[in-house]
Amino acid sequence: MLHFSTDEFAARLKRLQAAMAAQKFDAMLLFAQESMYWLTGYDTFGFCFFQSLLVRADGTMALLTRTADLRQAQHTSILTDIRIWTDRKDATPAQQLLDMARDLGVSSGRIGVEFDSYGLTHANGRKLEAAFAGDFELVDASDVVPHLRAVKSAAEIAYVREAARLSDAADAAGIAAVFSGADEGDILAAQHNAIFSAGGDYPANEFIIGSGRDALLCRYKSGRRKLAERDQITLEFAGVYRHYHAALMRTITVGDVSPRHSELYTAAHEALLACEAEIRPGRTAGDVFAAHARVMDSHGLEEHRLAACGYSLGAKFTPSWMDKPMFYEGNDWVLEPGMVMFAHMILMDSDSGTAMCLGRTSLTTENGSEVLNGADAGLQMR
Repeated sequence: MLHFSTDEFAARLKRLQAAMAAQKFDAMLLFAQESMYWLTGYDTFGFCFFQSLLVRADGTMALLTRTADLRQAQHTSILTDIRIWTDRKDATPAQQLLDMARDLGVSSGRIGVEFDSYGLTHANGRKLEAAFAGDFELVDASDVVPHLRAVKSAAEIAYVREAARLSDAADAAGIAAVFSGADEGDILAAQHNAIFSAGGDYPANEFIIGSGRDALLCRYKSGRRKLAERDQITLEFAGVYRHYHAALMRTITVGDVSPRHSELYTAAHEALLACEAEIRPGRTAGDVFAAHARVMDSHGLEEHRLAACGYSLGAKFTPSWMDKPMFYEGNDWVLEPGMVMFAHMILMDSDSGTAMCLGRTSLTTENGSEVLNGADAGLQMR
């Protein structure tokens, strides 16, 4: 069940050890599921409960999890040291994590902790700090692995390319399913079928679908409607392969195209190309956003655009496929070759009730950005 070679995992561990050495960490406690998957292959949604992967400076690793995930870890990861905390009234997994650390020879020192992760709630974080108080210095190391994961290996890029192929298949299926009288449920089903039937995986968050006034939303909401003779529908979705995502976004018009739709599309397309021109080594995430804002504002659309225009993509778990870095004003994260970036141009004119969104995924290369999906970024009219 391993999706990568043991050499690939060994190279990732060496990168993490170098980052730990730079910050003088004696060990790290990983709580983000993405970190565990990247480092060991461990694949589960059990991170909704307390679990942690301890990594010593010398590369020794041990996982503390629940009985329900024992075989999951054995079956999907390279881990051999898997320990269980017991489900019972007044369970103390933080204390058992401390016991495991001491058993592995980590009895004091500087420990990096992924505090900023869905796998560590505030309540459990307080228990963790109480358990490790005294002999340990717990340091927020939430950005260590995300910085490493942001730059993809050749093996990861191969999975991203497959995810991009699946996203294009879902795009074609979605467009074909859009027509006057179409049911949103059938459109969603067509997109998911295109991905699942070709070997793809569940996305880390729901696909976004909204028509009529809900086309102005950029989040999923429950409930379905049928498309009218003149309508608009916004779709944001991702092809997913081995948890690696390649996202696409577009607003499709049904019936006659309004002048406002055409105006917004012109701005969105121009902004998308401007952002992709900035997705190259040495530029920052903030530079990409600046290109977005410059174009949108030149069209008089400042009040209708968002304060962010995209983000990194990779192997992500629920509740979101969004990864760091994000394109927003002043973000000084420098782009590097191997980074996979999703640029989305989202325009929501509440005054006229008009939506226009356009987005696709690019790979940062030595020479600039390579568009991976959505080659046809034209205005789709049905």
